[in-house]
Amino acid sequence: MIRFIIRRLLWMIPVLFFVSLVTFFLMHQAPGGPFDREDKNVDPATVAALNRRFGLDKPQYINTGAVSAAWNGGVRNPISLGRAFIDSQYGNYMLNAVQGDLGPSYRQRGKDVQDIIRQQWPYSARLGVFALIFAVVVGVPLGVIAALRQNTVVDYASLFFATVGVSLPTFITGLLVLIIFGTTLKWINITTNDWNTWKPYIAPGLVLGMATMSFITRITRTTMLEIKRQDYVRTARAKGLSENSVIVRHMLRNALIPVVTLLGPALVGLITGSVITEGIFSIPGIGGYFVESISSRDYSMIMGTTLIFATLTVLANLFVDLSYGFLDPRIRNR
Repeated sequence: MIRFIIRRLLWMIPVLFFVSLVTFFLMHQAPGGPFDREDKNVDPATVAALNRRFGLDKPQYINTGAVSAAWNGGVRNPISLGRAFIDSQYGNYMLNAVQGDLGPSYRQRGKDVQDIIRQQWPYSARLGVFALIFAVVVGVPLGVIAALRQNTVVDYASLFFATVGVSLPTFITGLLVLIIFGTTLKWINITTNDWNTWKPYIAPGLVLGMATMSFITRITRTTMLEIKRQDYVRTARAKGLSENSVIVRHMLRNALIPVVTLLGPALVGLITGSVITEGIFSIPGIGGYFVESISSRDYSMIMGTTLIFATLTVLANLFVDLSYGFLDPRIRNR
């Protein structure tokens, strides 16, 4: 098990390298830069000075000019030549990133990217966790009940509910919740600024977790229907086990395996994909900063946020693989 964890953690290195390389390439294909302004004239000398200050005047990937200058200057040390070779925008950023320095934000003046993420991350994390809890607590029982009551009104109602949940866009669901429960019924405070407690996250968490809940409902129902026909379920009933014991110990436990597969990536997806929900409910999460960084060409913010999201995705998949062993002894004993 320890070797497996170490191997998966080492696998993060090429994955994050590839993600960072693709992100860096794509963001530099967009026209303009972090210090360009379309609404007013900017002195080219000022832009050049800013680019020079933040190292944006250097080559993007490799710096052959620095290697030539070092070699002509009599440098023969391989480490020094290698450092000159990667003295580029991408190379310098990644060297700083592995040391925990994600660089300064070009638009949030005086702030580093890691400080911004540290400040705004808890809001997005709370929203994502609440949305996932709602999705699991509602989705799993709904799928189990639908499978046990197949082709009944309960089954059709749960399928209809799941279909509506996955079909409605998040911004439609969010606006409906605000209008019905905020403006009309006054059940939620739509003007709150206190996002340091859990209560304000109830409504946005339900909105954000609706689609994931629908997927979990359908996956649980489908898996339960397959397991109902398995020989070991019939054997358990033939041994005289109670129906509740058969459902919980033999059917539900195996039905949770595909659900667990979904949970890790789903949590990361809920956190990273909460931009619309955060905008509707005015939650000061990381999503809004990420979208703004793309439109404003804030390269450090784009790279830093993407690397954090990619790291979370890899760790979430590792958690999923480790969880298999607790649900299926056959996997644990491999």
